[in-house]
Amino acid sequence: MKRLFLTALLIVFALYSIAQQTKTYAEKLGWPKGAKVLILHVDDAGMSHDSNDGVEQATSKGVATSTSVMMPCPWVPEIVQYKKEHPDLDAGLHLTLTSEWENYRWGPLAGKANVPGLVDKQGCLYASVAAVYFSATPEEIDKEIRAQLDRALAMGFKPTHLDSHMGTLFAKEAFLDKYLKLGIEKQIPVMFPGGDDLFYRAEAKAATIAEMKRKGTYQEGMEIADPAPLVRTKEVGATLWKNGLPVLDDLHNSSYDWQMPDIEHKTDMEIQKWYTDHYIESIGRLSPGLTMVIMHCTNPTPAFKYICNESQKRKGDLLAMLDPRLKEFLTKNGYILTTWREVMERRIKVGNAE
Repeated sequence: MKRLFLTALLIVFALYSIAQQTKTYAEKLGWPKGAKVLILHVDDAGMSHDSNDGVEQATSKGVATSTSVMMPCPWVPEIVQYKKEHPDLDAGLHLTLTSEWENYRWGPLAGKANVPGLVDKQGCLYASVAAVYFSATPEEIDKEIRAQLDRALAMGFKPTHLDSHMGTLFAKEAFLDKYLKLGIEKQIPVMFPGGDDLFYRAEAKAATIAEMKRKGTYQEGMEIADPAPLVRTKEVGATLWKNGLPVLDDLHNSSYDWQMPDIEHKTDMEIQKWYTDHYIESIGRLSPGLTMVIMHCTNPTPAFKYICNESQKRKGDLLAMLDPRLKEFLTKNGYILTTWREVMERRIKVGNAE
């Protein structure tokens, strides 16, 4: 029995030693061991003027470091012009395969006839990820994301990375493969959490449990599976790295699910404090590595309510990014802020190093 115990103890220590020796992708990219490196990223540029204003403020006056553009949307020319006037802005493509708002919609850039499985009866992209999952073929997905990249390049906008609106490209393995293939082929970094994803896993499981409790289907102690995008994380991360692209260690995609009580009747000061508190608490739980923190900073005008009912929520993200208290927290605790551009430059520099 004693020998078995000692053997088990040695195995535990060996596994711990291996874990300690495993480098994060941040380390592979040249940052020091234990570094917590953040891309503070704003989604939905180009969706509306208010969205563009939020991006501009969050990145020029606040601590946000990156954004991505929804190429099928009506306010793309404005943000692309801003990008040309501010060439240091880190801007990628928010590859868009859904059009989720009831009265403010957009269609595919590849053309309805070329991607019939992506459009609804209005000729617009489907409103839900589920509809795309059941209707679109991988070939149609490929045509549309390539059309969106083509439009960007035709406008003189070279994206620093690719990511996915509403996570649609992560909904089905065949869709994900088209997304990864495009990034590798064009040597454009793709948003993919290919590391240990400790924060993302924990948040995803907590959200699943909360939803199951709401439905009355959760039983204490029951096993909760990882979300689908995390099933192949290590394998996909290794493939991206092998093909010359950088890889995220983790993903912070939580703020969209935050529910501030009675937010519609709160002042900007109250909203800012609540959102900043939540960013400080959640970022404080991140492990070492390269993490992308996703948000939707918007400076809503009265007209924005006719697009969607999330004016105050999206404003909360913006107010937090502008809050000196968040900047002080990040500085005081040694967080390193970066961009997709810098991440790719570092990936090129390290070359084939493991």
